[in-house]
Amino acid sequence: MSLLASTAHPVLNPDVNPLLRVFLKKTFYAQFCAGENVAEVRQTIASLKQIGFAGVILGYAKEVVLTDSQMKGLESCISGSVAEECVRNEIGPWAAGTKETVMLASPGDFVALKFTGAGRQALYALSKRLPPPAALASAIDDICELAVSRGIRLLFDAEQQALQPGIDDWSLEYMRKYNTLDRAVIFGTYQAYLKATPTTLSRHLAAASQGGFTLGVKLVRGAYLGSDPRHLIHDTKADTDSAYDSIAEALMKQQWKTPLQPSSSDRTSSPFPNVALVLATHNRESVLKGRTLLSEGGIKTDVAFAQLQGMADEVSCELLTTGNEEANVERPRAYKYLVWGTTGECMKYLLRRAHENRDAVQRTRSGRDAMRTELLRRVKGLFGLGN
Repeated sequence: MSLLASTAHPVLNPDVNPLLRVFLKKTFYAQFCAGENVAEVRQTIASLKQIGFAGVILGYAKEVVLTDSQMKGLESCISGSVAEECVRNEIGPWAAGTKETVMLASPGDFVALKFTGAGRQALYALSKRLPPPAALASAIDDICELAVSRGIRLLFDAEQQALQPGIDDWSLEYMRKYNTLDRAVIFGTYQAYLKATPTTLSRHLAAASQGGFTLGVKLVRGAYLGSDPRHLIHDTKADTDSAYDSIAEALMKQQWKTPLQPSSSDRTSSPFPNVALVLATHNRESVLKGRTLLSEGGIKTDVAFAQLQGMADEVSCELLTTGNEEANVERPRAYKYLVWGTTGECMKYLLRRAHENRDAVQRTRSGRDAMRTELLRRVKGLFGLGN
């Protein structure tokens, strides 16, 4: 998969080699992706909603791939002919693909934005914690306004720590611009495995409180363990699990409590703001804790659950069956995150899923084993062999 995702050889390009494309599309691609065109994507989304999912989180898979020389000369992308090339070949296609994704989604769905997909100008501005350059800022505003008009919510994806502070800045500014007191259009992504996340999130909560807007929070454990500096990450998985669950509880109850605390200067002037929360996790224990809090009542936060398409499907389906037998129990809103694009365009996404979600891959094996056990139980039942 690494070879297929990085090679420029046409024989190894699924979009050029029809045999390779058929094999990949019927296997890896079908497991994790929504489709290559509008008809396929809409059919996939419809099938997910038919079985009970509240909606989808849809992303555009195409990514800008930069050469080593382009990466070294990022400062040259801000002006002159290079800047024009960036706008034409990088920002323009990214914006067009993202707008098409917004049009594919339905009211109530989410669309995921990956800023680095916009190319060199985005990378340079994020790495220097600068505002988006003019062409990119205009493109983002167009996307946001289209999302507002269609009732779509936008998730700004997290990325590697070298860029994340810049993404945090952009997320807060666009939330300030497009979120209202009672509705979140823009959601930032907060990675619980980073020790600094409670501080960042507390600062954003205080800004939302003072600015009078709803803070959109997509809470994840973190996907860059192999590349982010190790000292920035919690020492153990247990520490990350504890951070995730305690942050989720504070956000759901909308209470300043450990680990979320306003700064000393904000402590008296920042009541807890309205929050819209996406608990994006494959961890069954965290999902169960979130469900328990919801069932206890008194939760004012708008809460949704999300898992990647093709991973932790047993966790997702358990969410769908909640409340089936208990009339007074409200079914949690569950979403599936999936991308669309040609088979070749999706290869880097598929490779990243393999690298970033090794534990989720293990759970997929566990899900396979669980299905085998259930199938055997049902076959025995047909022949009167009991359980």
